[in-house]
Amino acid sequence: MRAPSSELPIEFEGVTVASGSVTILDDVSLIFDGGAPTILIGPNGSGKSTLLRVAMGLLPPSRGRVTWGGRIDVPPLRRAIVFQRPVMLRRSAGANIRFALGAAGVPRADHVRRTGELLELVGLAPLADRAARRLSGGEQQRLALARALARDPAVLFLDEPTASLDPVATKAVEDIIRAVSARNIKVVMATHDLGEARRLAGDIVMLHRGRIVERGPAASFFDTPQSCEARAFLAGDLLI
Repeated sequence: MRAPSSELPIEFEGVTVASGSVTILDDVSLIFDGGAPTILIGPNGSGKSTLLRVAMGLLPPSRGRVTWGGRIDVPPLRRAIVFQRPVMLRRSAGANIRFALGAAGVPRADHVRRTGELLELVGLAPLADRAARRLSGGEQQRLALARALARDPAVLFLDEPTASLDPVATKAVEDIIRAVSARNIKVVMATHDLGEARRLAGDIVMLHRGRIVERGPAASFFDTPQSCEARAFLAGDLLI
């Protein structure tokens, strides 16, 4: 089991992100701590991707602050993020992971072992020598997860990782997420898929117009939503 992370908890304190006259996140306060995956849901444009980027440290708040383990300006050495459409390097699947291991400062003597472990975890061991850009979309997403895990993260942020995948590829990615969470890595994931949120979430954060409109345990959220926005969203109504 992983030791407690100095990255956690990640705390947003009155965080606002604005671009010109457009407010993307609006006075967001919340805490990400250890445990089962936290799933971000909400309509397109609600601020999910921006929240992930701020939590990763890629985007500074316009107002408010974010702390990692009670500290500010913490380098993202134990944080990793996977985007919906990851970029594959022009090399084999195995070499993509070895590059990530080198970037993470893993000793070269450990690269072969760690590459094999990570490829096995994501089910790509037989494809180690295949060009990464010749992998299917689902295989590329699994390779992106392996590269992110090469950093030995305490927190893994996922931005719509199954949005363009078929059901078989989606299940493969979800299985990896469960395995990652079982290793005591905190997963924070944005998804548009309510079924996926039900399958994976320990707790739910719902955003609308850049604000948190509801947060709570997944079971309570789906069974007895408290906000009118959550009830409408779960009913399939459009939120404007």
